[in-house]
Amino acid sequence: MPETRTLSLAEIEDLSLHALMAAGTSEDNARPLAVATAATEADGVASHGLAYIPIYCEHVQCGKVDGRAQPVMSVPKPGVVVVDAATGFAHPAIDLGFDALIPAAREQGIAALAIRNSYNCGVLGYHTYRLAQAGLVGLGFTNAPASIAPSGGSRPVVGTNPFSLAVPGADGQPAVLIDQSASTIAKSEVMKHAREGKPIPVGWALDPDGNPTTDPAVGLKGSMAPSGGYKGVGVALLTEVMAAALTGATLGIHASPFSGTVGGPPKTGQFFIAIDPGATAGSGFSANIAELVEAIRYQEGARLPGDGRRAKRLQASQDGVGVSVATLDKIHAILA
Repeated sequence: MPETRTLSLAEIEDLSLHALMAAGTSEDNARPLAVATAATEADGVASHGLAYIPIYCEHVQCGKVDGRAQPVMSVPKPGVVVVDAATGFAHPAIDLGFDALIPAAREQGIAALAIRNSYNCGVLGYHTYRLAQAGLVGLGFTNAPASIAPSGGSRPVVGTNPFSLAVPGADGQPAVLIDQSASTIAKSEVMKHAREGKPIPVGWALDPDGNPTTDPAVGLKGSMAPSGGYKGVGVALLTEVMAAALTGATLGIHASPFSGTVGGPPKTGQFFIAIDPGATAGSGFSANIAELVEAIRYQEGARLPGDGRRAKRLQASQDGVGVSVATLDKIHAILA
């Protein structure tokens, strides 16, 4: 069992902030990413939390991401917000876009945000969560470097390409939070197993010939297994259209990897749709969502998407989070 150390969420945010800045990231760009890292750890998604800080720092230093980029926003049409991330981190670009997206959705009932020339946005559900907190139904898409082969093929053409849906609840928290990739498991989990020298379960990844493998290193040379077979490929294609084609970002087949130092900026994209439920459903929306949620929670043992993260988030705010000592050592080396 790996050794861990308990840190508060404030300590995680502070550690992330200073490591990113030490690597050459401006404070304006580092802070949104540090806040998201703490929130990700609180939600129990350790693979996208502090473990990613050394990778982010390495990518700033090698030029895969511009730590001092200044995203540029435009509003080409009413209800459409566009942000060019300028090969910088996705988080400050999303923050800038949300500042215009949220009021536009409240004013017009629906609005969209397209982000191009971006980078790994971390946990997509973190961003749609914020739209639900604002009382809006948030739908998000983000594309990634190609790692999923088409049905019947063996050469990757689309990324794990997550989508997320966050539905506002009566308590200011999402009533439903769906955040899932088009692959059976996130690629970061396979990478984590490879770093730790652990085998992966059958069904996570395929070798270069399209056969199942339990060796994470072989899986990383092949392709990720799509969730639900051809249906997972369909979800990945849907997300590729939304997050790359509709934003003017780089297709996954041309994007450099999110891991390692090979290649320049990936220039991938994100796409968000924010909807004011009062504009489309009136007062009946909240009642319908409450009834839907109750129909799931009424069943013993049934789980609602987002419940697990909510429970961990509440516990983490009080008790902190157990963080890998090996990860902390890597981050402290950056600060040294």
